[in-house]
Amino acid sequence: MGKRLLVTGYGGFVAGSVVAQAGTEWDVIALSRSPVSDGCVRIVPFQLDLREQDRLSQVFDETQPTAVIHTAAIANIDYCETNQDVAEAVNVDVTQQLSELCQQHNARMVFCSTDTVFDGTRGMYVEEDTPHPLNYYGETKLRAEHIVQEQLDDAIVARLALVMGFPLIGAGNSFLARMIASFREGTPVSMPENEIRTPVDVVTLGRALLELAGSNHTGIIHLGGDTRLNRYEMGGQIAKHLGYPQDLVQPTNSNAMPGRAARPDDASLDNAKAMQVLKTPMLSLTKALDLILETAEQ
Repeated sequence: MGKRLLVTGYGGFVAGSVVAQAGTEWDVIALSRSPVSDGCVRIVPFQLDLREQDRLSQVFDETQPTAVIHTAAIANIDYCETNQDVAEAVNVDVTQQLSELCQQHNARMVFCSTDTVFDGTRGMYVEEDTPHPLNYYGETKLRAEHIVQEQLDDAIVARLALVMGFPLIGAGNSFLARMIASFREGTPVSMPENEIRTPVDVVTLGRALLELAGSNHTGIIHLGGDTRLNRYEMGGQIAKHLGYPQDLVQPTNSNAMPGRAARPDDASLDNAKAMQVLKTPMLSLTKALDLILETAEQ
């Protein structure tokens, strides 16, 4: 075998992009909670719940990964708020064990965090800014960041902006796919105009994470697109770019939605560091949409 890459969360949105684009550089060990199958000889799938500590340790012993890209998480913000024990176990405790296993097996870690570690009071956050999460999901991801940074020398925390695109493998939570389905039916889509983001396409994100896995970059890096806008504006630009009426996108205010956990208003990420240190370019919204569509046609 060549270099061995262990990817958690296989079948999910981000991990699917990583695995689909790993190419011949990596032999991929793909971990998923659901049944997985793939015809590619360079992918070794394992079905397990990451909370099964003995089995996870056994996978490391059997596969001896060179690097780990940890994408798996309970990422539903409202679910995390009402199921904090589960969120803690998956987002924090699993990251703790993975960090220990990486340390024991001398494996590099790329940990996927989130723009939600910030409170959104000003936006365009750089890596050195102090996080202040507004919800429990953000709290768990921030604690996991600290675990990775404190325990591992050969690791990098990648904070991901809002991810858009189509699943390259498996399913995953694609707001873009749902949006286009509504557009085709002529059904209006409500998008919050109070939430400002720097959306990144899942194709670029997969490439960037693979590049980080093969690099020696450490610390924190922000992976966000090159367009800053609110989600209502984003929906309008997507509709226009794809040839649908822009009035199918209607503005809403997410803060007015009852029973919803707090979200940061402006969680936009400054991607200057990524643009400087990575060969993978962070794209504008329109270029990202073109790449998404081009990849989907292949």
